[in-house]
Amino acid sequence: MEQKPLGEWKMSKAILDAILNAMQVWLNETEKEQLYHELLAYFGLVGALNECQALENAWQDPYNRREIEQFIKTWLLYRRRRKKEEFSIGLI
Repeated sequence: MEQKPLGEWKMSKAILDAILNAMQVWLNETEKEQLYHELLAYFGLVGALNECQALENAWQDPYNRREIEQFIKTWLLYRRRRKKEEFSIGLI
């Protein structure tokens, strides 16, 4: 996975933080970065001239906002299920 320059990731992180705060979702830094990359890939924003601006513009559009929220909710459910499975496997 290609790393973003530090300044670019800080701007992108600020946009993602604003989205997550609006949804009242709190994640650690590793989870945020993983979600950010998966979100960009899912919505076809990877490689956009300005990825964070593209994400912010998508968030401002009501239809895209619902789609982004749904993606994040689904992503969180998947993560919880996966962690639960890993935990139960570890108990056996």
